[in-house]
Amino acid sequence: MVLNRYKDIKISDYTYNLPDERIAKYPLTERDKSKLLVRQNGTITQDIFENCANYLPEETQLVFNNTRVIHARLFFYKETGAKIEIFCLEPVEPADYQVAFQETEEVTWKCMVGNSKKWKEGFLSQTFKIDGQVIELTAAKIGQEGNSFHIRFVWNGGVHFSEIIEHIGQLPIPPYLNRDTEESDEESYQTVYAKIDGSVAAPTAGLHFTDPVIAQLADKNITTNEITLHVGAGTFQPVKSETIEGHTMHHEQVIIPIDILRSFVENPKNIIAVGTTSVRSLESLYWIGLQLEEQRFNPFHPEVKQWEPYENDAKISIEKALQNIIYFLVENNEKAIRFSTQIIILPGYDFKLISGMFTNFHQPQSTLLLLISAFLGNKWKEVYDYALANDFRFLSYGDSNLYLK
Repeated sequence: MVLNRYKDIKISDYTYNLPDERIAKYPLTERDKSKLLVRQNGTITQDIFENCANYLPEETQLVFNNTRVIHARLFFYKETGAKIEIFCLEPVEPADYQVAFQETEEVTWKCMVGNSKKWKEGFLSQTFKIDGQVIELTAAKIGQEGNSFHIRFVWNGGVHFSEIIEHIGQLPIPPYLNRDTEESDEESYQTVYAKIDGSVAAPTAGLHFTDPVIAQLADKNITTNEITLHVGAGTFQPVKSETIEGHTMHHEQVIIPIDILRSFVENPKNIIAVGTTSVRSLESLYWIGLQLEEQRFNPFHPEVKQWEPYENDAKISIEKALQNIIYFLVENNEKAIRFSTQIIILPGYDFKLISGMFTNFHQPQSTLLLLISAFLGNKWKEVYDYALANDFRFLSYGDSNLYLK
């Protein structure tokens, strides 16, 4: 069975030696001065990121993920002095991110809880001031989902939940940096085009872009489109199983405006994704369009499941898939397609929409490295060997790559 060929992929085949000193613990002072590795037509070259426009053909459509990282880490203390960390992953009630952030009394979020053994019952609370007003916030466990919990937050004062977490929460920088969040991370761990609150990790390929670089892209007639995928903590989840079959991908929420779908139909060439989050979002579109074609699309819970690309034949063109989505949106008077994706992109996957990507260097034995291998084939090893031999900096605050077909 074809599906088994993918599920039997051994994660041990996708590793490399990454010395700790090669992990960038901090970003460069000027983000567009990072190194840029370019792989095109089988050739690897290097440059500085601020020159990236030189490598993109005219009429390229760059696709940015405009999600913004929230202050997702909240800390409470029990009367015993025990410190409890509540890490907000995604809203449950209300389930829509923007609605949840605008709530003024109560929300329920799916959360990870640190030191949960010390919090078996009762509620946690803390008191603080926002603009001089005293706010009391309480947190209570109301359910469990796998290793995560459903936490109900209740507070007074009529302030938005977004204001509360911005005031008392911490920005969740990647765990492999092995350091506390610092004030400088507030700016450096957000893209310059971040707009829509919701991520618990930055779409780090976009961290290299600056306003001058974006201006250079516009001068070259390169379009910049913005979509939204709220990055989940699962992006850092290591693959612990021997084969990929044993790994469960995380769900992430995607929003893509209808005008961008139309631009893809009008100009399907040279669509370059900025980051693996954009890759997963754009490639998920094909499978949403196929669901609509085969009348198995669920408008109440639209999603692309983990194994969907490997369980279904690609029976229609990408243009037809996009047109199906556009037709659905027009019929329902919607301005954007909203769905959840759990897609895993594995070696052997046939890319439907993108012809290239910007990305950073990823952890050994990660699903992100599998995605890179899907695009580059076994040549990913040459890329990473080159980077290690030429003093490139790795992971979230590290240097950039541009891969083109």
